Amino acid sequence: MVRLALRTGLRWKLSAAIALVGALVAVALSLVVHNAARHSMLDNSRDVQVERLNFTQKIFESTNRLQFGAKIDDPALPPALRKEVAEGERATYLQDTGETAPEVWAASPLSNGRVLSVHDRFPDRFAVLDDLDRALVIGSTAVVVGGCALGVLVGGGLSKRLRKAAAAAGKLADGDTSVRIRDEVGGRVRDETDDLAWAVDAMSDALQERIEAERRVTADIAHELRTPVTGLLTAAELLPPGRPSELVRDRAQALRTLVEDVLEVARLDGHAERAELQDVALGEFVTRRVRALDPDITIDVVRDAEVTTDPRRLERILGNLIANAARHGKPPIEVTVEGRVLRVRDHGVGFPEALLREGPSRFRTGSSDRAGRGHGLGLTIAAGQARVLGARLTFRNADELTDGSTGAVSVLWLPENAPTNTGSFPVIHLPDR
Repeated sequence: MVRLALRTGLRWKLSAAIALVGALVAVALSLVVHNAARHSMLDNSRDVQVERLNFTQKIFESTNRLQFGAKIDDPALPPALRKEVAEGERATYLQDTGETAPEVWAASPLSNGRVLSVHDRFPDRFAVLDDLDRALVIGSTAVVVGGCALGVLVGGGLSKRLRKAAAAAGKLADGDTSVRIRDEVGGRVRDETDDLAWAVDAMSDALQERIEAERRVTADIAHELRTPVTGLLTAAELLPPGRPSELVRDRAQALRTLVEDVLEVARLDGHAERAELQDVALGEFVTRRVRALDPDITIDVVRDAEVTTDPRRLERILGNLIANAARHGKPPIEVTVEGRVLRVRDHGVGFPEALLREGPSRFRTGSSDRAGRGHGLGLTIAAGQARVLGARLTFRNADELTDGSTGAVSVLWLPENAPTNTGSFPVIHLPDR
């Protein structure tokens, strides 16, 4: 089952939360104020009617005249109020239909057994309640709008700082170890964002120190091995001719190659390598180098281009890609030059999924049918040298052929501009293909 994830910004989430809380508080307060005001008005209306009834009763008993629209034995007297008066009690009664102002009754028994009553609606008093409701609605709306604005303001600032932190973390992940997230975040007020930035920077420093320590150990071990391996290779050359001697020389040479590759990887990991730039006609350069490596390789120069690059490093990349195709793939091997794009393809089983997903990794040769030969350093070195050139090296598998094989495709994208003297690299825009 596919779940659709709705992505929203922090500012809008915070704004919605503040607006929702503000709306709930405003509604609750409005209901409390409305009910309190209504009960106060009703109690006040009851008191007014009682005072009117008292005054009317005094006038009626002395002059036999009725005031304030009072009536004797009013047939419209509510039954509940009539029952209370019949028990000899003076009482009030509220008759509320919910459509207009409630009608307030007050009744009192007379000495002759009759009932004196007055009633009125007090519309002016309850018109004030309508004005109060309108004021509460306007105030609640202002609170919600203000909450939204405050949420956007506060959330916008926090979201901006988090975006800066994410951008700095992205640069750090791309290998720019000079980036410090706490400097990118900035701000005068310390909050959890600064704590996160300090923690990530501390983690980055610790990882960088560990990586640098491992690189130095690797380089030191490889460097210390060069002298005995060179001596071993020299001694192997002095052995008498024969199959055992050939095997010893072959393994000694393989060990020397491995030591040199490990040293090269250590230098590339240290980001201390700099390209020695020259103008090169890419098509002619590739044709000449490939012909020297293997005349049987198919070369196709679709479109030539003049590039500024380091020929030695470019030759190293090309040689490693071809060696990888010859070692792990199947012929024919095809090399294609199309402008600044260089492709190397074989017709074997293709790259393993782990390499396509994670990129080349040292001392990992991939799937079982590609294992047992090589040390997994060839593509690692090629990717590192491409980084020095400011280029990008990508790996993919070709579409399936009629014989069921796929073929591995390595693509080198050379930049339009050469690497700068400071070691930074231009952004490469890859075409859609």
